[in-house]
Amino acid sequence: MISNWLAIQLLNATLRNTAFTAPSTVFIALYTSNPTKADTGTEVTGGAYARQSVTMAAPAVIDGSQTVRNSADVTWPVATANWGTVTHFGIRTAATGGNLLYFAPLENPRSILKDDRFIIGQNKALVRFIQP
Repeated sequence: MISNWLAIQLLNATLRNTAFTAPSTVFIALYTSNPTKADTGTEVTGGAYARQSVTMAAPAVIDGSQTVRNSADVTWPVATANWGTVTHFGIRTAATGGNLLYFAPLENPRSILKDDRFIIGQNKALVRFIQP
C-alpha cells in the first residue's frame, strides 16, 4: 500500500508539475503493528535493530500487476533482545526518520527473539500495483 505522504508527492509531481526528488536509497523498516497510510505504526526498536537498505529490480508485470522485487536478500543483524512479533514492513526514505513510502503485512508474521536473524529473501514482491 502507498502512504499518504507519497500519494501527495506523486499527485503534485504528475498533475501540478511540482518537483519530487526520489530518495537515492530506500530502507526497509519492520513493524509490530500496521504502519497505516498515515505512518502511525509501531516500528521495532532496540536489540540491535536497524532499518536495512534495499536495492530493487526493475518493475515487471506479475500476475497482471506492476511489481517491484528486491534484487538481493535483505538481512537484519542478530537480535540482541526480543523484538516482538513482526507483522508488517515499510519502505522508507531514510535509515532513521524520513518518510514512509510503501507498506504491507508480512505473509507470515514472526516473533523475533534474542539471537534470531530476520531475512527477506531475494525476489520478494515488495511493492505491487494492482491493475483493473
